Amino acid sequence: MTTSFQFAHPWFLLLLLLLPVMAFWKGRRGQPLALRLPSIEDAVQVGARSHSRAGGWLAALGLLSFALLVLALARPRLVKGTTDIESNGIDIMLTLDVSGSMEAMDFTLNGKQSNRLEVVKDVVAKFVVQRPDDRIGMVAFAGRPYLAAPLTNDQEWIAKRIQDVRIGQVEDGTAIGSAIVSSVDHLRDSDAKSKVVILLTDGVNTSGSVNPITASEAAKALGIKVYTIGAGTNGEAPYPVRGFFGTQMQMVKVEIDEKTLTQIADATGGRYFRATDTDSLEKIYEVINQLETTSWKEKKYEDYDEWFAVALWPGLGLLLIEWLLRHTRYRRLP
Repeated sequence: MTTSFQFAHPWFLLLLLLLPVMAFWKGRRGQPLALRLPSIEDAVQVGARSHSRAGGWLAALGLLSFALLVLALARPRLVKGTTDIESNGIDIMLTLDVSGSMEAMDFTLNGKQSNRLEVVKDVVAKFVVQRPDDRIGMVAFAGRPYLAAPLTNDQEWIAKRIQDVRIGQVEDGTAIGSAIVSSVDHLRDSDAKSKVVILLTDGVNTSGSVNPITASEAAKALGIKVYTIGAGTNGEAPYPVRGFFGTQMQMVKVEIDEKTLTQIADATGGRYFRATDTDSLEKIYEVINQLETTSWKEKKYEDYDEWFAVALWPGLGLLLIEWLLRHTRYRRLP
């Protein structure tokens, strides 16, 4: 908040230009004393003092009261300005696949081989902290969806909830349609002007009671845009298989229903992306970050401390004193 001093009606200050004229006129007139003098000699002595001391004080009081009343008319005030930045934020539901296939080790994290989920969590957490003006929530899904984090603008809290997501927290499977419906349901009552679902999966819809295309139609009807991301290398990916002799890597075929994911995105006004490695996944979220920009609106509020009374009451008081003196102690006699 900033403060400044100003006059609400500064043009009244032009009246202060009359002060020199008024002072000159009063000085020229002086304050003649209308007294009956007993002799010619007394008349000469009094006439030599055309500006009596009393008249000078009365003139000064009049000029000062005039100046103070002009200042009061100009309305001096202290402006306490506050500018609020109102952002037209976006509500975003992150919809993450946490099925068993996300354990495939075809991505890298900090230069080391890592499974898909750990890389996704790292990339998505970075995406979240870059959007401080949006509300973000998260739905995780495998054989069924569940709410991992409700919509909030506490990005640090969301980033921590992302790191808490684990494989195996619900029964295995890939319920893409149900996950979309769940995400849409959590955005249904949002009053944000823009609502977005960012769905990431590495498989094909195998679970749930809702067809993904039907789910996309529900999102479209509510004006919710769905971005879809297929995560996984082309062909085969190394997958950890636990057996009697410990965990061994086995190459498994990568199956992603790109056709359905593309249809979902196209139907809702979003886009489909394919992430085959960590770099491409990071670039995808960078693109989405640029596509879904938050608009800004500035609202300026001003509060005032009026100071006109500081000039008004002294001005009226001096005017009253000048009037009383002129009509009592220094009254001109006929």
